[in-house]
Amino acid sequence: MAQPSNPSPLARLFKSVAAVEPVELRPALVSFMCFFFLFFSYAVVKPVRDAMGTVWGAKHLPSLFLATFLLSLIVAPLYATLSARVRLSAFLPWIYGIVAASVLGFYLLFSGGHYQERWLAAGFFVWVSTFNLVILSVFWSFMADLFSREQAKRLFGFIAAGGTAGNILGPAIVDFLAKRVGNNGLMLISAGGFALTAMLVILLAGEKRRLLAESPDAQRTTLDRRLGRNPFEGFALLFRSRYLLLIALFLFVMTSVSTVVYVQLNDIIGHSFANRAARTQAFATIDLATNSLTVLIQLFGTGRLIKRFGVTSGLLLNPLIMALAFVLVIFSPVLMILGGVQVVRRVAEYAVAKPAREMLFTVVDQESKYKAKNVIDTVVYRGGDLLAASAASAVLAYGISGLAVLGVVVSAIWFPIAYAVGRRYESVRGSEIVNQASGRPAAAGAK
Repeated sequence: MAQPSNPSPLARLFKSVAAVEPVELRPALVSFMCFFFLFFSYAVVKPVRDAMGTVWGAKHLPSLFLATFLLSLIVAPLYATLSARVRLSAFLPWIYGIVAASVLGFYLLFSGGHYQERWLAAGFFVWVSTFNLVILSVFWSFMADLFSREQAKRLFGFIAAGGTAGNILGPAIVDFLAKRVGNNGLMLISAGGFALTAMLVILLAGEKRRLLAESPDAQRTTLDRRLGRNPFEGFALLFRSRYLLLIALFLFVMTSVSTVVYVQLNDIIGHSFANRAARTQAFATIDLATNSLTVLIQLFGTGRLIKRFGVTSGLLLNPLIMALAFVLVIFSPVLMILGGVQVVRRVAEYAVAKPAREMLFTVVDQESKYKAKNVIDTVVYRGGDLLAASAASAVLAYGISGLAVLGVVVSAIWFPIAYAVGRRYESVRGSEIVNQASGRPAAAGAK
């Protein structure tokens, strides 16, 4: 890798602390800031979404998840159609601009006196639950298109820390302002943050061109192109690749576990707090505790852990932790324990499992990075939500302990899937591209 002959003190500091090479410093920092504002914007609106979900109650969550799943089936081909009409360099910021405009639209609707309408609350819950996966999927697709496999092992933890830092500030803002400006004011703050994210994505596209010129280790792809015109190509790519199917199965089960915890938490918070603002504040407090722990691990530990123990170990961590956590809930199904389980689950997921999962896409072609990954991150993810929410609602009649038993079973299924996908990734040599038809390594640059 070409390096500056005399790196700055800042470059030397980041290399020693976060293993960021001098030539990677600018794109890594811009990526960090982009993810910071992206997650800050979502973290501000997420407790509002969760509070809207409590309007309907835990027993109606499967209906909301069904609506979200159906909407994701519509959004996925629309996403693919847009990517075929504009170059990636324009398509990526457009995504965040559209999200900013939609949140602003809901702000105007709620400000118009429709706040108490249950159907508007449901619409907001479903839309935020749909676009949150799209914006995260697009960001990590971009990262897998910007950095190579070896760079990702060092940098993805550091970049993820930007999102976690935003996820710390966001809930803190909500905790401080929820009762002062209300949910409407929080929506306005979120919309502004998404607009700023779109501008940073434009800047990051320029950094990709610079990194491509200066670093032979960067992904050898360009943003000056459109993706394929078939709006359902993401589905086709997914079903032609055993590797991508394994990733999809891993995410499906991971989502099922998180949904079981979410249903538990939604039910107990809904019964513990009387008004919507207090519920929003409770969700924000859990988010704040989660991300305060996560950011330290991401900044100083994720890259070293993945480099030392490998991606497979990172993927295996979450199912192991969750199986043990659900056993604890079986014996003590109270709010403090459930909140603690949610914190532990999300720390393990965001600090290690999430960056490790995103690394899996550094060895697939560009079409799969954006299209197949979007299908996995939206349709498959929400499919897991739907199935788990339906199962959890049925089991909820047996209490929180019954849900915990379900969580133990799902975690046990999750473990061997995590091992299989991790081993397949580790078997890819260098920067080879995984062949879509067979799931086996193919020559770099192959489609």
